[in-house]
Amino acid sequence: MKILFVGDVVGSVGRQMVIDTIPHLKEEKAIDMVICNGENAAHGKGITKKIYNQLIAAGIDVITMGNHTFSKNDILLFIDEADRLVRPMNMEPTEPGQSTCVVQIGGKKIAVSNLSGEVFMNNITDSPFACMEDILEAYEDCDLHVVDLHAEATSEKIAFTYCFANQLAAVVGTHTHVQTADERIVDGCAAISDLGMCGPYNSVLGRDIDEVIARFTGEKTKYTMASGPGIFCGLIVEIDDISNRAVSVERIQIKEEV
Repeated sequence: MKILFVGDVVGSVGRQMVIDTIPHLKEEKAIDMVICNGENAAHGKGITKKIYNQLIAAGIDVITMGNHTFSKNDILLFIDEADRLVRPMNMEPTEPGQSTCVVQIGGKKIAVSNLSGEVFMNNITDSPFACMEDILEAYEDCDLHVVDLHAEATSEKIAFTYCFANQLAAVVGTHTHVQTADERIVDGCAAISDLGMCGPYNSVLGRDIDEVIARFTGEKTKYTMASGPGIFCGLIVEIDDISNRAVSVERIQIKEEV
């Protein structure tokens, strides 16, 4: 089984990169399942019902979220019905939506969970380490577990991987929008500190360069998205069908031609 993990989708450029790239990757790489972070899909912050449906129609099986989950009020109108959307278990507000969903792929029950790191993050209610213990107990009948750890600190993501390597098939980091070159397999658990983003390549994490520079130099600015050629970042993880453990990882970075 091959699972494609897709980094944070940022704005309209990121959405178009996903729509254009995923069908080809699924065919070329024989992908069985696609998991994508969509917390920045709507103009850089949050997600709407229309965009949720658009990403699902593009071939995504599960959409994970992060600290901008509730940036668009629209999400409260559909999150409880969005059965392929997961939000961080340990981030306020904790009531709406789900943090783990189970998908049947090729006869396997795959639990996909979303957690937030604690370091440099806001509105966090509990440790992702403690939450993961609860998830594993609640979904012990699943064949394999994969986690999107939405976190700032690479140390926290790597420590989390080593802590749960024997129980998880994959731990992928999201949030920083910059793809790391540390893809690895730890005791049968695939890992990367950050998948990177799908969004405008000539940007500051998806935002307009001049606007961000002005903000850093003390000006009051609007949240302006960048435009232009896009980049698509992700990780392909191959899972052995007998052991349910990761056996290979392939980092993906595709840049749109100008």
